[in-house]
Amino acid sequence: MVIRHRWLLSLFLLMINISVSFSQTGSIKGIVFDESNGEPIGFAAVLLKGTTNGTITDDNGIFSINGVPEGEHEIRISYIGYDSLVAAVTVSAKSTPVQKYYIRRHSIELEGMEIRAEKVIAQTETRVAVINITPKQITRMPSIGGVPDLAQYLQVLPGVIFTGDQGGQLYIRGGTPIQNKVLLDGLVVYNPFHSIGLFSVFDTDILKNAQVYTAGFGAEYGGRISSIMDIKTRDGNKKRLSGKVDVSTFSSKVVLEGPFAKQTESRNTSVSFVLSLKGSYLEQSSKWLYKYADANGLPYNYLDGYGKISIETGNGNKVNLFGFSFNDKVRYPNIATFKWNSWGGGTSFLFIPYNSKMIIEGTVAISSYKIDLDEEITPERNSSINTMNIGMDFSYLTGKNTLSYGLEVLGTWTDYKFTSAYGLGIRQHNFNSELGLYLKYKWTLKKFLIEPGFRLQAFASQSSVSPEPRLAIKYNITDNVRLKLSAGLYAQNIMSATSDQDVVNLFYGFLTVPENIVHDSIRGRKVKSSVQKAQHAVFGLEWDPIPSMTINIEGYVKNFSQLTNINRYQIFNTDEEFILESGIAYGGDINAKWEYKRFYFSVVYSLNWVTRNDGIIIYRTHFDRRHNINLLASYSFGKRNCWEIDVRWNYGSGFPFTKTRGFYPQLTYIETLSGDIIKVNEDLGIALDTINRGQLPDYHRLDVNIKRRFFVSETCLVEVGIGATNMYNYSNIFYVNRVTAEKIYQLPILWSANVNVSF
Repeated sequence: MVIRHRWLLSLFLLMINISVSFSQTGSIKGIVFDESNGEPIGFAAVLLKGTTNGTITDDNGIFSINGVPEGEHEIRISYIGYDSLVAAVTVSAKSTPVQKYYIRRHSIELEGMEIRAEKVIAQTETRVAVINITPKQITRMPSIGGVPDLAQYLQVLPGVIFTGDQGGQLYIRGGTPIQNKVLLDGLVVYNPFHSIGLFSVFDTDILKNAQVYTAGFGAEYGGRISSIMDIKTRDGNKKRLSGKVDVSTFSSKVVLEGPFAKQTESRNTSVSFVLSLKGSYLEQSSKWLYKYADANGLPYNYLDGYGKISIETGNGNKVNLFGFSFNDKVRYPNIATFKWNSWGGGTSFLFIPYNSKMIIEGTVAISSYKIDLDEEITPERNSSINTMNIGMDFSYLTGKNTLSYGLEVLGTWTDYKFTSAYGLGIRQHNFNSELGLYLKYKWTLKKFLIEPGFRLQAFASQSSVSPEPRLAIKYNITDNVRLKLSAGLYAQNIMSATSDQDVVNLFYGFLTVPENIVHDSIRGRKVKSSVQKAQHAVFGLEWDPIPSMTINIEGYVKNFSQLTNINRYQIFNTDEEFILESGIAYGGDINAKWEYKRFYFSVVYSLNWVTRNDGIIIYRTHFDRRHNINLLASYSFGKRNCWEIDVRWNYGSGFPFTKTRGFYPQLTYIETLSGDIIKVNEDLGIALDTINRGQLPDYHRLDVNIKRRFFVSETCLVEVGIGATNMYNYSNIFYVNRVTAEKIYQLPILWSANVNVSF
């Protein structure tokens, strides 16, 4: 019997070998570039003419079409805003060299071509609970302060909640900021949003794209239990020296880029650079431009810098060296002084082996973040987190299917110091290491796209291993109707600490979850480790009712089965500092987009519920916004679309907050038994109501922006813009001083003007 099985196996392998040997098919593999600056073009549609065989390029502009008969063929490459390219190719079963293709920008956008390109992406990618953002989309937002910014665009996405213009924090479908992993060129970045919530640390002019996974993300991402924000910067101009200078009433920016070694068809290697520096001087300019908002000036200043060097070879192999420094400082009069700084750097590489279907990518990077908050009514808080991450990703392209696998090694150092409302000091200094291994396969089966995946996440400090299966499925019912779903298990070892006394939370301290836990169960379930865990499920429908319109409907559930939080019930030093909680977030979004010729309109409605259970009470989180509506419109007109008007309106129901029940005389902590209680001075004690049982008023705001472009030459463009945020000057609540009951409001109507020159 064993001999027969071996004989059958040998025959099977021989048949495979003969089949491969006689197969007269090969592959077409290439990279698509922008002809003007040499930048790779991601998500371009590539079609083998005369067939239905096609694909789209990845983030690096790379594509592969397999199973192509030997001989002469033609491919057609299409992308939004570019002329289509038809190129002849020779296919051989013996070799698969990487070809470079350059496509040219066109001055008149072809709506039909844009629709076809978008439809190819929708039909060939699962794209469940993920939004791909490009610089073009960001510029359609009213550019508050004259500067289009990722932070402003994120606020109109389905399921995304911002806490407001000041002290803005990002919450994605029931997750806290620390539960959202932010990657910049593969490097972990903490708190990428400035104190004035209108601006992020990222420069729109150097972004290639940003992918926001709001739930149910794939096995290639780990270490977070809510969402992923993967941001990639573009390379510097490989053809010529170019740049941009932008000056506005809020801030200024300079971008400079160019080649050290130009990219040409005859040269195998090119070297380019890009530098960006942007900063706000609103604290100074507001003293004479916006006196009506605050006689003392608006206290926001920041300074951000980013640099990158890219080295690319003729075969498409590439090495990047990059670094950044982000800084923020704000002083709220009679409330708090808040500042943070972040820096980091590293290298990333892309390797395409010759005559292979494999693509290899990797990142080695470090980052550091420190935050300080000094308040009037509570002791100073400070926290720092340093991270080193190493990642390797392998992709094997087999026709319309793709096998991906890789690993990630992460080391994190945290240092946190905090004094509780009862005068007890909490300090944690810790190191944690993580290892993640993943495997994912994209399988195209007629009308089905199936992406099963599996991730193994190991936490050394917890001696814990988390097996995390993932799954995404899309079913193309017709060319215009698609069903989709995704699900997965997730784990996280990093947590944040916020104060329940804050009506609006400004401070997020970073901690690793405690290694030793007191509770052995949570809601009747046995607890093996204190690693935080969640389970996601997302289901949705995509519908294109007419060629120029897309409707996306999604519902989601995030079950936070295990969370670690600061023990708000701690009174004595013998009490535990941390408690285990559970929680749930669920809801749905409707997003409709209509784009026709020069007009763009989008409407997003989100309905969400977010609660936590600490074992004593079930309470709403302070970011539990029940209803959220965003309307966005953009219209271009004039010769070469030289005029543009952008309008955005946002409505959000009020956030929960903890009310103040009263005040009482609180004795200062006595350090020794000999202390005299009679001589001790009393402090003002604050008695709080049930957590988050109150609700702030509703929030709404209208922003408008007008731009005028002047085409000075083929390479020089001047743009002038004016705009305003909070056009009808609505008083949105920001902060309530618990002692004085003074109300501090979000930003009033703020006009802005800017001019920028691109060359």
